[in-house]
Parts: sequence; C-alpha cells; structure tokens
Amino acid sequence: MSTVFPQLAWWDIADPSNSELDELARRFDLHELQIEDCRHRPQRPKAEEHENYLFAILKHVHNEGELRFDDVDLFLGRDFLINVRDRDSAMIAQVKARAEQEQITRLDRLFYLIVDEIVDGYQPVLDKIAEEIGDIEDVVLDRPEPETLARIFSLRRKLVDFRRVASGMREVINTLVRREGGVLADDLDPYFRDVYDHVIRTVDMIETYRDLLSGALDIYLSAVANRTNEVMKVLTIWGTVALPLVIITGFFGMNLKLPWVNDPYGTDYAVGLMALSTVAVLVYFKTKKWF
Repeated sequence: MSTVFPQLAWWDIADPSNSELDELARRFDLHELQIEDCRHRPQRPKAEEHENYLFAILKHVHNEGELRFDDVDLFLGRDFLINVRDRDSAMIAQVKARAEQEQITRLDRLFYLIVDEIVDGYQPVLDKIAEEIGDIEDVVLDRPEPETLARIFSLRRKLVDFRRVASGMREVINTLVRREGGVLADDLDPYFRDVYDHVIRTVDMIETYRDLLSGALDIYLSAVANRTNEVMKVLTIWGTVALPLVIITGFFGMNLKLPWVNDPYGTDYAVGLMALSTVAVLVYFKTKKWF
C-alpha cells in the first residue's frame, strides 16, 4: 500500500470502490457510514469531527462545457491523510507540486492545501461565466434571438447549481474555522479564514451574476416586446391605410348605377380617390406621431 509522499502518510484513492479503501478503513477505524458516503456519490458538502480524525466532503468544480462538480472526500487523522475521488484529477497533482515546493511536512497543512486548491478552482469558472454574461449583455438588446434566451437560461441554471455548492462549501469552511482543538493545529486558523473569505466572495459574485442575468433577461423580454410592437404597428398602419381602398373598391364593385359609371375617366377618378384617401390617412397618423 503506497502513499503519495514517502515521508507523509497521505493516500490518494482514485477509485472509491477499490478494496484499498476498505483496508485503510479497518486500519484507521474509519466509520462505515463515511465509507458509504465515499462510494455513493454525489453527497452534499459537510465536515464531521470524530475522536481520532476529521472527515470532510468537498466539491471540486469542472467547467468543460457543462458545469460539473465531483466529490473529494478527506479523512485527516494525526498520523494519516486519505483523499478519495472518483476520477483522475489534475487538482491532486497541483497539490502535490505545491507541497513539494513549500516542503510540507505536516498532514494538517497538506489538508489545508487540498481545501485551498479546491476553493481557488472556483474563481476561473466565475471569470468564464462573467465573460459569457458580458457577451450576452452586448447582444441581448440588438439581437434578441432564441439562442440568446437559451444561453441566459443555461447560465442561470449553472449559477443555481454553483450557488448550492458554494453555500455548502461555506458551511464546511466555517466549521473548520470555528472548531476547537482537534487534529487541525491552531496556527492554521488564519489560513482557513482566508479560504473562508474566498468562499464568501464566491457566493457574493454568484449572487451578483444572477442579478446581471435577471437584468439581461428583462432586457431581452423588453426588446422582444418592443420588436413585436413595432411589427404590430406597421401591420396596423398598413391595414388602416388599406381600409379606405377596400371600401372604395367595394363601393364601385356594387351592381348599382354609380357616379362615373359611364365616364371614360371613371377608373382614373376612382384610383385618384383611393390615392387621396391613402395620403389623408398617412398624414393623420403623422400628426398623431404614430410613426
């Protein structure tokens, strides 16, 4: 059974169904319900303190097209650290690189690095969402198309999922900050408070982006309504303009003796009357400032 660092008892379990997790559970007396949480994913973020170890479920974010979160489960004891994940993750490699660079020799400090790396991963995703919102705001007024509406609802769904995860992570970090004693040394309190600030900022930014998307949706609906009103105005104008023409042509189409019926210029008179009525209607609309 190998560890990530030879000098530290850190085990990285990439497959929760691996029997190695059962061996570690027996060796370090890990609770069976927490092992079950590791294997039945996804779980909500949480942190639980036991007599000899600390158990935490963290949410690692991926933004490869669709926003996706996966669980990273941590068991921290005084002489062991176990992380459980369900797929290969570059995050663990980054933590290992940081640990080597900072020459980490403490397991609780290594625990902090994993938490910090996971929370730091939220910011690039938020930056990408911010760019998408900026693009939507640029086109929502000029081109209120169904594709734009679909992008708005897709981003809102992402932010709702992100808000739920970030709120859970906020409670987890808050639990770690407010703990008394345990396997985490007190000198790590300022570091966890810094991580807590990052999570709070993440939640605040998510709320801000949700407000921006709500504003973009309102603009979209207003732009669609305005465009519909413009179309209806044009159709109404042309329908009203055509009304006198319909009346006149209907009048002269009656099988009765009518003016100009025997006049060689009768058709010209009728066309002139229709043109005059059209101009009169347009002048009336113009004076009312309807177009």
